[in-house]
Amino acid sequence: MRGEDEFLHELESEVEVELTATVASRPEEEYALPITEWLFDPTDVEREQIGLRGVLDAIDVLEHEERPDGIA
Repeated sequence: MRGEDEFLHELESEVEVELTATVASRPEEEYALPITEWLFDPTDVEREQIGLRGVLDAIDVLEHEERPDGIA
């Protein structure tokens, strides 16, 4: 199970980096621009943030679930 814990920790770190990057892109500021000047669709960024937060929640559940051998 040690390898699984390391994998989850690494995955969590990578997802947090991605989430930080999407938040830093400030999608809400794109809405203030005319659509022809958008560098990206802010709705796509918001969807990505929601998905990344869901992955972090899933990782948290996996890290804290009770294992069959009684080890938490």
